[in-house]
Formats: sequence, structure tokens, C-alpha cells
Amino acid sequence: MIRVGIYGGSGYTGLELMRILLRHPGVQVTGLTSRKFKGQPLSDTYPLFEGLTDIRFIDASPEELAGMADVIFMATPHGEAMAVAPAFVAAGKKVIDLSADFRLRDLDVFAAWYHKHTAPDLMKRAVYGLPELYREEVKKADLVANPGCYVTSAILALAPALREKVIDPSTIIVDSKSGVSGAGRDPVIGSLFCEVDEGFKAYKVNGHRHGPEIEQELSVLAGQEVKISFTPHLLPLNRGILSTVYATLKKTLSTAELIELYRNVYGNEPFIRVLNRGSYPNVSSVKGTNFCHLGLAVDERTNRVIILSAIDNLVKGASGQAVQNMNLMCGLREDTALDMIALFP
Repeated sequence: MIRVGIYGGSGYTGLELMRILLRHPGVQVTGLTSRKFKGQPLSDTYPLFEGLTDIRFIDASPEELAGMADVIFMATPHGEAMAVAPAFVAAGKKVIDLSADFRLRDLDVFAAWYHKHTAPDLMKRAVYGLPELYREEVKKADLVANPGCYVTSAILALAPALREKVIDPSTIIVDSKSGVSGAGRDPVIGSLFCEVDEGFKAYKVNGHRHGPEIEQELSVLAGQEVKISFTPHLLPLNRGILSTVYATLKKTLSTAELIELYRNVYGNEPFIRVLNRGSYPNVSSVKGTNFCHLGLAVDERTNRVIILSAIDNLVKGASGQAVQNMNLMCGLREDTALDMIALFP
């Protein structure tokens, strides 16, 4: 039985980790930290766990939590993971970071979008945790940087087209919409019910931190520097991301041929579903799951591809993907505990 510790477990990603790990046959959660809720049962904070677990939040140091677990999930705000990750790695633990602290490879880019990195050696060591691109690297890693939610939806939408060089990388537009849980559990004005309900707006236009992360991975796929236009929007939903991606074709392709290309690339992927021609993703069809649904169309009039990608931002966009990475790191079946069916309606 693999012992699991969650460092920073009181937010939505911690909730999702517990929801998934409690049904995992190969792990036991032995430590769940929170300074704010120290000593309280998890079920007091999240009543959905009533009668399912008696685990309580603890206020443990990284060294203490490392002594209780074989695998560590860091579910802390950006900037905190880099301070504690060295202790976990030094203790020989397998570590999955759900924050942005180890996602960017360029220290200068990280400093420009976040702040100075305090663990640059670990930043170079971290493996980017998108299994569909880096499965073999994840298997051998001891520190995995779990991708951002918007980033996951955008990269999975574009990877086959870029790898097969059927689109012009300089023409990519990513238009994404997310549910409110992507902002986290802390109370902020922009996430209040009256601010969000019956509304729909863009935010952080030309300034969202997931932009350089998307560009980093698309550049690797394209084999050249890629710059994109990326605009996120806030939907009056609890969870879910729908990204609509546009790019100009470099050669003539029909919609049927594009779908065939994507199915050839993703045919063996356990969590990617390429929909039939004329069918397009709905966030309600992936709610509560680790799946990514992709819909594809070619606009012959404008010579553009239109790719739609739907994920649950808290599962494939965060905690589900983190467990997927843990399974790979520990030599388990990749889909263990992740075979959830969407909550619909």
C-alpha cells in the first residue's frame, strides 16, 4: 500500500484528490495538512466525506509529512511549493506539484510572470506532467509539475495538428472559458455569486499566467518558437473548461481527414475522446471525470481548423491528472481510480 501525503489539502484541488484517492485500491492517505483547519475532521470542512473517512487536518512540517508518506501531492498556492519541495525531494519522496512553481523551464520567464524562483535546481529537474506528451519521462520522475487547467485543454487540442505540421503555428488563437472553481476556495469579490451569476466576461486579457506555459509546450511540439493569442473567460458554472482553438491550415484537409489524424494520434490514450464529425464537446459531459473531449472542424471557406476541447478543470485540469501522474510514477495502471463517469445532468 502506497502512503500518500497531501500538503495543503483544504482547497478544491485537495478535495478532489481526496475524492479520487479514497477510491484508489493501492493507496492510503496518511497525512493531510492545513494550518487553518488543524485538528478538524475533513468531513467538517467538506460534509460529503461524512462516514467515508475519519482523517483530520494536521499542521505538519514538510519533514514531518515526508516521514508519513511515500508520495507527496503539493496543493499549495503558487510560490509556496518551491519552498517545501526541496525537503520532500531530499527525503527521497515522489512529488507531484499542482501549483505553477515548476511548470516553466526558463527562470527568466518564470520571474517575469511570477517572481524569482528559490529552487532553480529543482525547476530544471522537474518533469512536465502531461502524460499524453511525456508519459515515459513521468514514469522515471521524482518531481512532476502538474500542468495548468487552461494549458491542458489547449495543448491536448493542438498537439496532433502541430506534431503533424498541418497548421501554421503563428496563427493560433486560444479562446477559453472556465467555471468559477478555477479561482480557488478563498473568498474574493470576483467569485461571489452575485458577481458571477448571469454574467460572462473575459479576464486577464493579454496577461494570464497560463499563456507562457501554453507557448512553452506548443513550441516544443512545433520545433520552433510559438506565440499565441490567449483569452480566458469566466463562466457562471462551478467547474469545467471549454476551449475553442483556431489556426490556419498549411495544407488542404477535410474535417474527416482531420478527425482521422487525431484518432490515429490519440487512439490508445485512456482519457482522450475524439468525437464524431458534427459532434462537439459539452463541459457537462466531462464533469467529475478525467476525460478530455475533442471536437474538430475544418472551415474550408477560411482555410482554418476549429478545435474544441472540454475538460473538468478540477480533475483532468488538476487533481485527476495528478493522480494519473502518480499512477505512472509508481508503476500502477494509469487509469486506476480514474474511471469515473460524468455527472449528468
